[in-house]
Amino acid sequence: MEKQQVTVQEKTNLKVGFCYSFGEIGSQMSWYMINQYLTIFYTDVVGLTAVAVSAIMLIARIWDAANDPMMGMIADRTNTRWGKFRPYLMFAPPFLAVFNILTFTVFPVTGMTKVLLCLVCYIGAGMAYTVVCITYGSLVNRIARDSQVRMNYTSARGIGGAVIQFILGAVAMPMILFFGNSDVPNARGYFVTTVICSIVMIPCFWLCAAGCKETVVVEKPVADQKKRPFLQSLKMVLKNDQLRITVFCVFMGSIAIMGRMSLLTYYAIYVVGSAAVIAPLFSTMTAFQFIGTLILPWTTKVFGKKNWLIFLNVIQIIGFIIMFLVPANNLPFLIAVSAVIGLANSASNICTGMLSDCVEYGDWKYGVREEGVTYSFLSFGVKLATAVAGSVGVLLIAATGYVPNVEQTEAAKMGINAVVNLLPAACILISVIPVFFYKLDKKMMDKIRVEIDARNAAKAE
Repeated sequence: MEKQQVTVQEKTNLKVGFCYSFGEIGSQMSWYMINQYLTIFYTDVVGLTAVAVSAIMLIARIWDAANDPMMGMIADRTNTRWGKFRPYLMFAPPFLAVFNILTFTVFPVTGMTKVLLCLVCYIGAGMAYTVVCITYGSLVNRIARDSQVRMNYTSARGIGGAVIQFILGAVAMPMILFFGNSDVPNARGYFVTTVICSIVMIPCFWLCAAGCKETVVVEKPVADQKKRPFLQSLKMVLKNDQLRITVFCVFMGSIAIMGRMSLLTYYAIYVVGSAAVIAPLFSTMTAFQFIGTLILPWTTKVFGKKNWLIFLNVIQIIGFIIMFLVPANNLPFLIAVSAVIGLANSASNICTGMLSDCVEYGDWKYGVREEGVTYSFLSFGVKLATAVAGSVGVLLIAATGYVPNVEQTEAAKMGINAVVNLLPAACILISVIPVFFYKLDKKMMDKIRVEIDARNAAKAE
């Protein structure tokens, strides 16, 4: 009974939340350029075909299918005086910075050599990002035990992400144009902007590691007392039905959001007709995503994670459909709709909070507590979604009749509009269906916490 009281009274530490948010700032500084601009950089600057870009994205994700869970297992088996996850946030970011820069480097080669170099650099960036992403996500279960406190730290993470996305949305394209000394994005502009983002990224991860001590002591479940083979660990983690629901929701939602954001540049340049509108559209979405994330601790506590997630997804679907129907020359209305879409984008942070609950659920029901492996599914799901969205998206753009760097036909413009807005709406609709079967509400999590504490107390006697 005493342990239950301690759990209920756990408080959110503002300093820890602030430092934890810098991990997401670092993540966004790393992945923003790749997510937003890599596809158009490959097609319009490097000169790769849509087929080549698609192949690069898919091959990289096939590699991630093994790489991500393996990194999760390595992290789970790491034990140092600095913790399980924090050391990786110290040494991995410089390597990530190098590969990000190489990914936006135009090498003086042609043909298949060019494609292979792009593939190697992209895979390298993905592997380095895996190290920081999985360990950063897993860290939340080691800095808080209470479900709502973890959600509050996750919200702080989302706030940090929204702030830096707002800044990058406002300045990234102007920086690309400024450093490229051109009205059209070029190789030098992309390269210099990536260098700046990569350098700033490194101390963000270091601050997160310094301020987020792993204070939660976890009794290993019986099933985790001995080291298991890699495939057995995966099999046991995948027994978790609530994890499968959450990962599927993240996967389909990421296809929608990542795909749309990576292709929104095409929409701005070729449908709206100006690269200059990229900044206000991105900035509006990220500003309102910040607002949506800021209120998550309150909304998820009052309405529950599941109910608020469903509500935001419905709002987002409506926003995408309206965006498709609004004339592209009506910029004020486009910005207004982008504000609604941005507010709904805060839903992604709810899924991250749900995943931390899935770790506790796996411990309680299956005797399996592998934070790293569990979060590797989230990492892989997001990156697979990015690859699917990037590869399929660019092929769909090509199928509309798109021709780089020229005025598009009306049919091509309509096709780009549909790919950017209607397709994401369909993906979000699919993503939300399994969420109705998610059962880890506050009552359930309180029960799980009490029973885990009782189990651990019995083992200690």
